[in-house]
Amino acid sequence: MATLPPLLIGCAAGFSGDRTDAAAPVVQALVDSGQPAVLIFETLAERTLALAQLARRANPEAGYEPLLEELLRPVLAQCLRHGVRIVSNFGAANPQGAALRIQQLAAELGARRPRVAVVHGDDLSGPEHRALLTQALGQDMPVQPIVSANAYIGAQPIAEALRAGADIVVCGRVADPSLVLGPALAHYGWQLDDWDRLARATMAGHLLECGAQVTGGYFADPGYKDVPGMARLGYPIAEIDADGHCTITKPAGTGGRVDERTVKEQLLYELHDPAAYLTPDVVADITAARVTQVGTDRVRLEDVRGHARPPSLKVNVCFESGWFAEGEISYAGARAEARARLAGEVLRERLAGVAPLRIDLIGVASVFADDAGRWLDAQAPGEARDVRLRVALQHRDHASAQRLVREVTALYCCGPAGGGGVRTAMRPRLGTVSCLVPRAAVTTGFTLLD
Repeated sequence: MATLPPLLIGCAAGFSGDRTDAAAPVVQALVDSGQPAVLIFETLAERTLALAQLARRANPEAGYEPLLEELLRPVLAQCLRHGVRIVSNFGAANPQGAALRIQQLAAELGARRPRVAVVHGDDLSGPEHRALLTQALGQDMPVQPIVSANAYIGAQPIAEALRAGADIVVCGRVADPSLVLGPALAHYGWQLDDWDRLARATMAGHLLECGAQVTGGYFADPGYKDVPGMARLGYPIAEIDADGHCTITKPAGTGGRVDERTVKEQLLYELHDPAAYLTPDVVADITAARVTQVGTDRVRLEDVRGHARPPSLKVNVCFESGWFAEGEISYAGARAEARARLAGEVLRERLAGVAPLRIDLIGVASVFADDAGRWLDAQAPGEARDVRLRVALQHRDHASAQRLVREVTALYCCGPAGGGGVRTAMRPRLGTVSCLVPRAAVTTGFTLLD
């Protein structure tokens, strides 16, 4: 049997709102390699889908990644010309709409018409799934209207779509590492119970899923963990071999760094149990894994082990939970901190009985503060001369929440002295609960446009 060449998978986004100029250097590196290559975009967070559902309510044609065009326009034609396949979860709440927009964009660019596959099965928000969610959540089932309910599905439909000839695979809520495992499954033809290989490719996906975190972005700490070229960070590329082991690198000439420390930090990111990292595809075990520097900006990950996948799938359910209101005002100069504290006390008294009020003094007590204000009250008043007061509350009633906006604005003239730069905002609040559902209750698959 002929030996298959290593598969290269580059990542050009780690969340919705990531840099839109990241893909071009990654795609050029993939093309220059001359090897089989895939480009992924990871653009979903836990509540991104709920926000996308709200956008789709307002406009049935919306609901997919809002930066889709900005992400793809610089590289779509080049990917289609050179056979670099694209896999992403930027379908969010409307994968079909995203797929149609991609085909339109290809036509605008004068590129060939891509074969776009749409993965389905993750969306459990319909009435036909209500009994399943009620059984899974029990007393935690929201009484408020459900905005979204999505299962974290795995790599199998992605692999099947690629094997069917898709140039681009558009997903909603798949597990982040599955964006990498799917192409590896399609390329190497691994069995779905080849747990060690699946676990290794899954951890390659885990290293890529947050974009520039593994190439120094979230690693950087000046004077302690220095990273060159932070303004032009290169995004990561994984070289995955036939056994699932990977080497992490980045495009030549870009900023950032890939070394044992950046890889180890990302490897441990969000890992509650290193012996049992649960995904829809496999349970990964990194307790015997080896991370080795094998060249400049090249780090090898080996010896990840795998175990049988879990019998259930995780589901996030987001629901309407009222309104969130916040306001800010600045105080500067002599006794600025005392004036900011007084303003907070005024607001707490004026809004007593409406809802618990969160008060932060940005620059004095905000990151470590708590909603009840105990941490702030325990700090002895200081002499900070540049303080921004932030207050926030949550309420089910719009008018009640809006009282905070009016009260913060009134501080302009109602004092304390010298307040300025008021900024206020209100937005719908989303609550989230999670549960596990039997894998057999979720049917996944894909469809090819046209």
